[in-house]
Amino acid sequence: MSNERILAVTGGNVVPVSAPEIPGGTVLITDGVITEVGGPHTPVPDGAEVIDATGKWVLPGFVEAHAHLGVAEDGEGWSGEDTNEMTDPNGARFRALDGIDIEEVGFRDALAGGVTTAVVKPGSGNPIGGRTVAIKTWGGRTVDEQVISADVSVKSALGENPKRVYGEKKETPSTRLGVAAVLREAFVAARNYAEARAHASTKGEPFARNLTHETLAEVLDGDLVWDQHCHRHDDIATAIRLSEEFGYRLVVNHGTEGHKIADVLAEKDIPVIFGPMFTARSKVELRDRAIGNLAQISAAGVKVAITTDHPVVPINFLVHQATLAVKEGLPRQVALEALTTNPAEILGLAGRVGALEAGRDGDVVVWDRDPLEIDARTEQVVISGRLVQEAVPDGGTRVVERSERFA
Repeated sequence: MSNERILAVTGGNVVPVSAPEIPGGTVLITDGVITEVGGPHTPVPDGAEVIDATGKWVLPGFVEAHAHLGVAEDGEGWSGEDTNEMTDPNGARFRALDGIDIEEVGFRDALAGGVTTAVVKPGSGNPIGGRTVAIKTWGGRTVDEQVISADVSVKSALGENPKRVYGEKKETPSTRLGVAAVLREAFVAARNYAEARAHASTKGEPFARNLTHETLAEVLDGDLVWDQHCHRHDDIATAIRLSEEFGYRLVVNHGTEGHKIADVLAEKDIPVIFGPMFTARSKVELRDRAIGNLAQISAAGVKVAITTDHPVVPINFLVHQATLAVKEGLPRQVALEALTTNPAEILGLAGRVGALEAGRDGDVVVWDRDPLEIDARTEQVVISGRLVQEAVPDGGTRVVERSERFA
């Protein structure tokens, strides 16, 4: 007898994102992995658990490409603030994974907003903030059981934040010149380290490890993406200049003024994780912030994703940002891609999440209507083939608690 655990989501308007919509479609998930996405006549195996999505919309779980979920604990004050280790401009050895509290309220908000994957990043106080991690937003006894990939990217920051942090200390870097110099020196040191390590290996000699240099050597080798916080067009230009000097793969994060040099970004095939959109112009580099800038960046041919920068904007508002981006000219299909397939591709997660396709994780969200409608609500959230949130008769939702999941 087979011990396979099969879940079938049937009868809904299935939106794979990577393929055309399927009215009355079926999604089959076997042992946590999607095995079939088909039409109304797709057979459902005997013994399968069934979610009847008739009259509903069925989409892949959304991917939040730039969050501080669990490291900047919403409403916890200084006790839950682990976003920035602002004691060393080069924090490449720091890891967001080591600061995540999966009991943060933001994880429940994520489920309410249909977000099943989040890439958690250190903050932008340092020129080099540290390693990021991709995690599921529910389902583990520990954060380690929710990890999709611990080798996603390294967070770096240009612009006002690092120059303000260290300028107030009267330390380097206190200017944009200083921030760029810190990055150059760090990469030169990492390159020298990698060469010395290779030489020692060839000679069979002992070699002292350095976690900071090792991390940046992985960036230079192409194993880790370089997630560059930058808003102003001149900071984006600096990000491009540095990436071309050292040959690493650049992803622009925020990109508030990316529309001003969108043709350059498109020409160089540099993607943009855009947002957050629901913010005030709280600093000079946000003076040209506008939701409509995203449509201009996309129209130039740049691959885009959307971020809330949670908790700057609550993570459950990710889809609402996409809705307003459509209102400001972003094509509907691009908006859906910016929530799913694009962030997965940009950050090397496409083999696991971001679309309803055979072979990807069984992360499926049932909405009561088109999720880009402002009053849309999640009805069922499935992560890795298991129901983790469901609607209840009073109009709210119930989260399947960890104690139930692992009982």
